[in-house]
Amino acid sequence: MNSQKFADDNFDGKKVGEVDMDKLNLKGGSLSLGHPFGATGSRLFTTASRRLQLENERFALIAACADGGLGHACVLERYDN
Repeated sequence: MNSQKFADDNFDGKKVGEVDMDKLNLKGGSLSLGHPFGATGSRLFTTASRRLQLENERFALIAACADGGLGHACVLERYDN
């Protein structure tokens, strides 16, 4: 997660942030969770939503890659009604 070449090419070598590796992917990704083919996004979204409730947290970050170098990310915020 620390690629100096990527930073040099895209951000003039400036560091743009750091991820706490102890909080990254605690329960595994879409394959380790198990899901029907083509349902990665909904499986990750559902798991993250449920974990927000169970762990009494406010935010969750979901990221997944796609074919051809594409990808997506989503930040969820728990809503208490």
